[in-house]
Amino acid sequence: MTEKVIIDGFTLTAAQVLAVARGNAKVELAASSRAALKESRDYIESTWMHDEAPMMYSFNTGVGLLKDTRIKVEHIELFQTQLIKAHSGGIGEPFSEEVSRATMLLRANAFASNYSAPRVEVVDRLLAFINAGIHPIMPQKGSVGASGDLAPLAYLGAAIAGFDEAEVIYKGVRMSAPEAITKSEVGPVQFDLKAKDASALINGCTASLAVAVMAAEDARNLLTDACVSLGLTLEAMRAEMAGFDPRIQQARPHPGQIKTAATVRKLLKGSTRTTHEARAIQFPDELRRTDIEYTPRIQDVYSLRCTPQVYGPVFDALDYIDGIVKNEINSATDNPLIFGKEGGGFEIISGGNFHGQYLAQAMDLLAMAITDLGSIVERRIARLIDPTLSWGLPRNLMSGLRGVNTGYPVIQCSMSSLVMENRTLSMPGSVDSIPSKANSEDHISNSTWCARKAHTIVQNTQYIVGVEMLFAAQGLTMTEHLLPGFVLGEGTQAAYEEIRKQIPACLEGDRWFHNDVQVAHSFITSGSVRKAVEAKIGAFV
Repeated sequence: MTEKVIIDGFTLTAAQVLAVARGNAKVELAASSRAALKESRDYIESTWMHDEAPMMYSFNTGVGLLKDTRIKVEHIELFQTQLIKAHSGGIGEPFSEEVSRATMLLRANAFASNYSAPRVEVVDRLLAFINAGIHPIMPQKGSVGASGDLAPLAYLGAAIAGFDEAEVIYKGVRMSAPEAITKSEVGPVQFDLKAKDASALINGCTASLAVAVMAAEDARNLLTDACVSLGLTLEAMRAEMAGFDPRIQQARPHPGQIKTAATVRKLLKGSTRTTHEARAIQFPDELRRTDIEYTPRIQDVYSLRCTPQVYGPVFDALDYIDGIVKNEINSATDNPLIFGKEGGGFEIISGGNFHGQYLAQAMDLLAMAITDLGSIVERRIARLIDPTLSWGLPRNLMSGLRGVNTGYPVIQCSMSSLVMENRTLSMPGSVDSIPSKANSEDHISNSTWCARKAHTIVQNTQYIVGVEMLFAAQGLTMTEHLLPGFVLGEGTQAAYEEIRKQIPACLEGDRWFHNDVQVAHSFITSGSVRKAVEAKIGAFV
């Protein structure tokens, strides 16, 4: 049965946003919100739709530096149309269909709280587009995250209104909005915009928020997968597990650090590869030793031993980011807002809820946290192909005729390139403010760019974590015969088996490694390895 999401402006969850954006969930407006929207709109129509009404920003005045210019009632509908045209200044490739769906849902939910005062027909139109699968084309570039995502949302508003210039994706095909509306039969092609309709549609950092919801979800799954990839590398390197002792974590009791160590212990429960006995067996390529006598390792390098202290801050950062996103999902973020008055009636108050600084800073934090996560994972990838750093794993994890075959070093090089790209992208955007619109917006948030680059970093790091799984599994297979009778942990064994189902070990020389990298990437995007581990040992994070 297709899931149904009912929006009321106050209770929408990130999980529901994802169900609509990435699934087939349908959306419906709560009856209570419908009644509230009608009540406030009836008041507007009966009380303020005349030329002697108080001047109210973007309702019967111009915007920006034209805020003091009254718009006569006879021109209000034209003003709403012209407002969208004037703001259609976006640039670059469009947002994805899932971001388009999430943006429409989040804008509709903001209206459902009855603080924004568009007509209920605007909400119905947004939900009709979502339910019919019509996805407005919104350019990714052009918003500074100040008076909302004005440029991207103008394209959304144009599609909703059925402008000839507006484009959408419908059933996988790019076409004009009027053509899609006609084919889908969602209603009249031309949808008239009345007082406050357009200004409500284009105000608020809703495109930023839509990307942020996706980025936060993908980052959470990525961190779980990075725990699995770490566990596999610990097994491949026969790591010393003392650093994950719960007593060490309690001595520095950050929640994320405690969670990371507990996760690793659960994944490796029952492992005998990570024991002194396994480490005492010398591999042929273990060049770091001068004699065969076993010397206790005592402690491992930072990229292994310090992972609770490095992954922990990422866990804690994601908890903070989830809190920001949760609040933003159920916030009214346009300007002005309408409020009921004690004793009846309504008043309109101008403010700044459209400013995206909360989202901008949260996404900068996400960018920095995931960049460093990718950095420590890449260092382990580099160790896995170097026998002097991996305690004797085969050089380059190479198979076949030595010299004729190279193994995996270029794949490691590609991951290094992603780490460097991430480091550049992780420069904070939320501190970069350029005044816009003739200084009427003299401080901006840059939230759209912050969200976009954070999501790019997450997507880059999905490759890095997938490749660690690929390399660690290769190392495990290539040394399995050297450790007869030694076993992996319950969770890491499940991960290893799933990886081998999808990628056979490379044991006969180099092959077209591109395909292996793409499958490894799919481990993260599909969650297949994570799910296999959960099926074996239950929730482990």
